[in-house]
Amino acid sequence: MKDHLVIFDTTLRDGEQSPGASMTKEEKVRIAKQLEKLRVDVIEAGFPAASQGDFESVQAVASAVKDSTVCGLARAVEKDIMRAGEAIKLANAGRIHTFIATSPIHMEKKLRMTPNQVVERAVWAIKRARDFTDDVEFSPEDAGRSDLDFLCRVIEAAIDAGATTINIPDTVGYNVPNQFGNLFKALIERIPNSDKAIFSAHCHNDLGLAAANSLAAVRNGARQVECTLNGLGERAGNTALEEVVMAIKTRQDIFSVDTRINTQEILATSRLVSNITGFAVQPNKAIVGANAFAHESGIHQDGVLKHRETYEIMRAEDVGWSTNKMVMGKHSGRNAFKTRLEELGIDFETEQELNDAFIRFKELADRKHEIYDEDLQSLVTDNNIQRVENEIYRLISLKSSMGTGEPSNAEVVLWMQGEELSASANGSGVVDATFKAIESLVQSGTTLELYSVSNVTNGTDSLGETTVRLEKGGRIVNGMGSDTDIVLASAKAYVNALNKIAGEQVKDHPQASV
Repeated sequence: MKDHLVIFDTTLRDGEQSPGASMTKEEKVRIAKQLEKLRVDVIEAGFPAASQGDFESVQAVASAVKDSTVCGLARAVEKDIMRAGEAIKLANAGRIHTFIATSPIHMEKKLRMTPNQVVERAVWAIKRARDFTDDVEFSPEDAGRSDLDFLCRVIEAAIDAGATTINIPDTVGYNVPNQFGNLFKALIERIPNSDKAIFSAHCHNDLGLAAANSLAAVRNGARQVECTLNGLGERAGNTALEEVVMAIKTRQDIFSVDTRINTQEILATSRLVSNITGFAVQPNKAIVGANAFAHESGIHQDGVLKHRETYEIMRAEDVGWSTNKMVMGKHSGRNAFKTRLEELGIDFETEQELNDAFIRFKELADRKHEIYDEDLQSLVTDNNIQRVENEIYRLISLKSSMGTGEPSNAEVVLWMQGEELSASANGSGVVDATFKAIESLVQSGTTLELYSVSNVTNGTDSLGETTVRLEKGGRIVNGMGSDTDIVLASAKAYVNALNKIAGEQVKDHPQASV
C-alpha cells in the first residue's frame, strides 16, 4: 500500500498574496468548490484576522465546502486564533494553521523575542487553537534558515502541545532539493515524537526549485505538500499543485505515495484561477500551459503519431485537455447547452444563472460561427464576472471609431447607481479612448497597472479575454472581460475592476510582524 500524500492547497491564502491576485468572497467560494471537485484534501481559505472581508471569505468557504478540510491561518496571538476558530466553526472539518518565526534573523529583527519565548509562544498558540479544533497545524516560519537543534526543540514541544501537522516552510525559497530533503530526514529521525504528526513541505519558487524541493521532502518522509494552482503566490510564487501531483502520478516507480486528486479537473481549476485572478498561464507552463502537449518538431510529431509515449510521458486527457470540439450555433437548444457544460464540469447553482449564461451563448452564436468548448468555459466565466456584489457601475453601450491619421473616439453609456450617464473621449487608440470616456464619468482616481489580451481559441472571430489591473492607494484589483470584440471586452474588464475597487476593503498582509 502506498502512503497517502495530503494535498494542502493555499491558492486562496498564500496565492492571494500575489500583487493583484485579490479575490472577492464569491470568487473564493467558486474556486473552493472547484478545489473540492479536484479532491484537494485541505483548502487554506484565508487569514481571518487580516480583515473582516477575509474573515467572511473563510466563513463562506467553510459553509460551502463539504468534503475537504477548511483551514484558517493565524499568527501565534490570541486575536488571530480566535478569529480563525470562529471562521471555521461551520466547516465539516476545520483546521487552524498557526505559525511563528524560528530563524535567528526573524526572531531577533522581526519578533524581538528570545528562543525560549518563541517556544513558549508556539506551545501556547497550539493549545489555544485546540480549544476550537483537534486539527492544528504548526509552522516554524523560515525553517529553511533556522538552527537545526532549535528547530528540533520547538517542533518536539509543538507536537507535545497537540499539533497534528508540522509544516516546514522554505519561506524565502532559499533551499535546494538535497538540502531540503536532508532537513526532513534529520527532523523525523531526531525528534522523539515525530511519528505523532504529519510533516509537511511549503516551498517558495524564488530559485525555481519549489516543486523539486517539495518532491525531495516527500522522498524523505513528508506526507503533506502545500501548493497553489499555477504556482500562484507572492514574489516568484509557490509550489505548483499540478506539477507535484503529476510528478507523483507519473513517477510511481520513484515515489512511495499517492494522492486522491482527480487529475482530470486540473486544467479546469487552473483556468478558473487564471480567469479570476487575471494571472495568465504562460504557454510553456508544465501541465497546464497551452503548449504543454503540443509538438512542432517534425521528429517529435512523427514519433508521437507512431507511438504516443515516444515523446509524451503523460496523456493530455488525464489532466483535462481534450481534442474534442463542441460545434454549437444559434439553433442549438438550452438543453444541449446545459448538457455540454455539465460534461465540461460546469454546474449552475440557480436556474437564473443558467438562463443568464444561455442568453450570452445565443448572443455569441449570432456573432461566431463555431463555438468551441473553450468558448463555452470563457462565456460562463464572463457571466459570473459580470455579477458583482453591490454593483455600482454597469456598461450599457459602447460605440467606437478610428481612422488612419485621425484620433480614435469612444462613446460610452454607463449605469451608475440607478442613473444612465453618457460620455465621449478621444484617445491614441480605441481602447485608450474607451477608458478615458469611462474615467470622465467615474473619476475613480485609479492607475492602470496592467492591460493584457489573450484569445480563447484560434481565428479572427475568437473570443478575446481581457485583463485590466487597477491600483488605488496601494490596493490592486483585476478586472476581467470577454467578447469577440476586443474593445468591448476591454470596457467590460475596466468596469469590472472599477466595481471591485469601489467595494473592496483594505486587507493587512498576513506576514505582518507580531
